[in-house]
Amino acid sequence: MKFKPEKYRLPDVSMQPFIDEDEIMEIIANARPDREKVLAVINKSLEKNRLNLEETAILLNATDPDLVALIKQGARSLKEKVYGKRIVLFAPLYVGNYCSNNCRYCGFKASNTQAIRKTLTKDELIANVKALEEHGQKRLILVFGEHRLYSADFIAETVRTVYAVKKDHGEIRRVNINAAPFDIEGFRTVKEAGIGTYQIFQETYHRPTYAKCHTSGRKSDYDYRLTALDRAMEAGIDDVGLGALFGLADYRFEVLALLRHVNHLEACYNVGPHTISFPRIQDASDYDLDDQFAVSDEEFTRLVAILRLAVPYTGLILTARESRVVRNEVLAYGCSQIDAGTKLEIGAYAEDPSVDQNLHKEQFKINDDRTLNEIIDELLDGDYLPSFCTACYRKGRTGQHFMEFSVPGFIKKFCTPNALLTLAEYIVDYASPSTAEKGWKVIELNLKQMNDLQSESMVRERIERIKSGERDLYF
Repeated sequence: MKFKPEKYRLPDVSMQPFIDEDEIMEIIANARPDREKVLAVINKSLEKNRLNLEETAILLNATDPDLVALIKQGARSLKEKVYGKRIVLFAPLYVGNYCSNNCRYCGFKASNTQAIRKTLTKDELIANVKALEEHGQKRLILVFGEHRLYSADFIAETVRTVYAVKKDHGEIRRVNINAAPFDIEGFRTVKEAGIGTYQIFQETYHRPTYAKCHTSGRKSDYDYRLTALDRAMEAGIDDVGLGALFGLADYRFEVLALLRHVNHLEACYNVGPHTISFPRIQDASDYDLDDQFAVSDEEFTRLVAILRLAVPYTGLILTARESRVVRNEVLAYGCSQIDAGTKLEIGAYAEDPSVDQNLHKEQFKINDDRTLNEIIDELLDGDYLPSFCTACYRKGRTGQHFMEFSVPGFIKKFCTPNALLTLAEYIVDYASPSTAEKGWKVIELNLKQMNDLQSESMVRERIERIKSGERDLYF
């Protein structure tokens, strides 16, 4: 039977559920990939057009090694065309691990009696932010357990505190949030603190699996969580991040559901998500799930390439859950943002010797514990351009305004110059001598590749100002 999307598709109405499992499963069942179809889908993406669910399913069902190679090469070409060699760097800062939910895959869950609960005091928060600044971090994502302690007012005050911390030339210029969903008024409160992206992961879009994994707490309400970013948009937060935790359900279903979520936000608010995240299940304290839907390295690297083709202009975030080997591979054809120098234990960045870091156990295990300088050093070796740029957020290029710049591809004229300026800051203030030497070579190479003498001259002039002590110069 020929698939008829109108048979299932739920209408896109703001703050109303929009995932139809039958629709997604039938799209997967009816996708029949061959070389001609796969090439046609890839070519559509290379023209910087977003893929629909049926086209994405063709790529998801293409497991022949030759077809997978085509998909990855297509993703590599698209990433270089849209993003160039830039890789945006950030760090997560866990503020508190109290939680009222029971998520079977998470060490923070309320029923985990082994967890010792901790919320950073204001002084501890400041100490950790200073420690991050001393290493050169400029972008943070603050992570909170889902608990009444972490109200919208508490998160907003935490954000204001972080922005106020200055250490020598160090400062945090963008604070993103990963926390519980709020009502519209709660999101407005957080927005007023000047946040960047508000990130909420559905974890799994498969409703029966969701019910199995989330047994109590507010998070057990699938629809409330699914529509959370609608409420954020209604509150004026036009910079949001989606995510699914791969390994809970069929990864093909989750990829298509993420794309369906993109469609929903674009239909209702005329702007899609700023970022998509795709963490894989890792072991955690009191972990309580089987591995029926575990995602292999081969499947994971392929789904990242497919996401890159499906949403050409959406940032893809890769976390330190993944090993160095996997991270290095998917950087080439998928991801535009990674964390670096990551520590997940509450208060670990300040490295207070009086604190037993084993007390406040992490939410999950990480597999890449390289320092920020080590990661920058390796990015430079790979001819990447490390970036701490926050210009779009502070110039108001977010939401629909961002899409107006990025979708036609014009964003490059801002991103590459700003990446060069933030890298120059890092080199002058924080880099080891060997990293600095590599960094200046990469900056010079990128300057020569700009093919715009006026822009090149303007960037060179600002780099000289940075060398003379000025900071926070951007286009």
